[in-house]
Amino acid sequence: MIDIHSHILPGVDDGASTLEESLAMARQAVSEGITKVVATPHHRNGHFDNERKIILQEVVILNNELAREGIDLTVIPGQEIRIYGEMIEHYDQKELLSVNEEGMYIFVELPPTHLPAYANKLLFDLQMKGLTPVIVHPERNQEILENPRRLYQLVKGGALCQVTAAAVTGKLGKKIKKLSHEMISHNLAHFIASDSHNTTTRPFDLREALEIVEEKFGMSVRYMFQENAELLIEGKNIQKDMPLRIQRKKRLGIF
Repeated sequence: MIDIHSHILPGVDDGASTLEESLAMARQAVSEGITKVVATPHHRNGHFDNERKIILQEVVILNNELAREGIDLTVIPGQEIRIYGEMIEHYDQKELLSVNEEGMYIFVELPPTHLPAYANKLLFDLQMKGLTPVIVHPERNQEILENPRRLYQLVKGGALCQVTAAAVTGKLGKKIKKLSHEMISHNLAHFIASDSHNTTTRPFDLREALEIVEEKFGMSVRYMFQENAELLIEGKNIQKDMPLRIQRKKRLGIF
């Protein structure tokens, strides 16, 4: 398995704080059956900044340590970028990093509370640049949680979405679980990833999530998610179906 979203690099954000914690996360990943993991440090989220050159350096160092420890895991460079208006200019200036430096996919994180007014245009402009935006954990965005039609519009416009494994398993609450399952059934989810930060409170839940997907949606959907992760890190076109609107029943108020 390939996990495309993890905070395994030590000391760069709110993930692993030390090399020892990174190695412990790596061992846990291997025990889950994960062979490759994309390191996605936070960038420009108001708390952490991790530019492209720093990430590339840290990935090389960690891969060397994994080899020294005999841990059979490969770390691939990525970046979790909080959406902001100058993304294209800063990509040209080599501040931003596409997944595995393939120049095809770029991870975009939305604010937790709202969807910025400029989001649709920026995601379109990224595509005009040749980059496919992958929205990470949109099921945790409050505006999308309340109005899933906003997510449909983004996906219809060409964006892809990565759902968090813990959302699928229900560890992030019933509402987020419901939306994540609706995203899968409505072709609004293209990847599942752990978003792991440590081995305890935010571990690798990828295998459990994929087993739930297989049980509820079928083996072919599970294989689609697993294959898409591989296609993503190789910079190839992923599998996707026509997105569908999530219809929510209106509740009648009692007066």
